[in-house]
Amino acid sequence: MKYSKLNLAKEAIAHKGFVKKIPDIFRMVKMWKKGQYPVKSIDVILPLLGLLYVISPIDLLPEVAVPVIGVLDDLAILSLAIPKLIREVDKFLLWEAEQKYNSGNMKVIDAEIVK
Repeated sequence: MKYSKLNLAKEAIAHKGFVKKIPDIFRMVKMWKKGQYPVKSIDVILPLLGLLYVISPIDLLPEVAVPVIGVLDDLAILSLAIPKLIREVDKFLLWEAEQKYNSGNMKVIDAEIVK
């Protein structure tokens, strides 16, 4: 049975939203730490550091001292970190789906989008 990469991508990225992808983030980090998921370290570490910065009580611009700007720096970090992390998780889900289908008798073929 053959699957196209386009179908695999649709299957892998079927659910949307950051909250629903949290278990996938943990699975991606776990497989990356084990060395099973081949990705640049910066692509995983940088968005996670951004989220850690927002969650941590240590702040460059504290909300108590500078109320409006203190919140804006957190929003700026989130607006950069979350989309990057979601893109990486989507790549991971595609990679995971390819691994699943390649391990069996199935073959993954490239798909071409024609307008």
